[in-house]
Amino acid sequence: MFSNGLLTGRNILVTGGGTGLGKAMAAKFLSLGADIHICGRRKGVCEETAAELMKLHGGKVTAHGVDIRDSAAVDAMVESAFKDRPLTDLINNAAGNFIARTQDLSPRGFDAIANIVMHGTFYVTQAVGKRWIAGRHRGNVVSITVTWVRNGGPYVVPSAMSKSAIHAMTMSLATEWGRYGIRLNTIAPGEIPTEGMSKRIKPGDEAGARTVAANPMGRLGQMSELQNLATFLISGGCDWINGETIVMDGAQALAMGGNFYEVRDWKDSDWAEARDAIVAQNEKDKAKRG
Repeated sequence: MFSNGLLTGRNILVTGGGTGLGKAMAAKFLSLGADIHICGRRKGVCEETAAELMKLHGGKVTAHGVDIRDSAAVDAMVESAFKDRPLTDLINNAAGNFIARTQDLSPRGFDAIANIVMHGTFYVTQAVGKRWIAGRHRGNVVSITVTWVRNGGPYVVPSAMSKSAIHAMTMSLATEWGRYGIRLNTIAPGEIPTEGMSKRIKPGDEAGARTVAANPMGRLGQMSELQNLATFLISGGCDWINGETIVMDGAQALAMGGNFYEVRDWKDSDWAEARDAIVAQNEKDKAKRG
């Protein structure tokens, strides 16, 4: 779909680039000639991913261990990424989510999502954007959101609120920063199976079964489709796209809402089971990290 070397000369930061969607997008950009920076809270995971991607595709991948909830740490990481030459593109992918009845949420549970998704995404975007403006560099920002920004997300309210903030930031900065040659767009993908999503949204469900049954096209999204769309948005193929959210979900949000409304019929025992499964999975993940 894309010519070899399309992204040669690019220097791209992918947040949450050590796993899942971020890793896949980083791999695609690298294969097309870009230099890549990936960041995540677990630097060891990012370093393993960097080594794996360079072995597969060659090129240069730099791993950063950073908690994007920490604005000072974010600024230091971005300064480091600009050290040899400016970043050219930013992919805001880092996120978190879990399913819960809103009346059961604790302030800590709400903040766990909002601080990563809303605050963290702003910190990274501002840190990169202000350097582009000061240095008179053009740039692209692509953020990963959700279809719920258009119709709400019951039972994932912290995510719906925080992703909606990214949606608003994208539209706002597209108009504020467009004069500097800086574009911002978002991709709102439907379900593309990743390990983290299925563990924390609906533990115990067969991955993707709900989407396949409800989707007008009768299938899940493919990682290659996200890779191709993200590449197109930063490629220069149509630089007049600015401030847009592009939904990629086989029309599921149009047909079914694309959210978790159907779990309104869950009983207390179902919520308890889901909560226990999420807690157990978090403990397993902690044990793996040592």
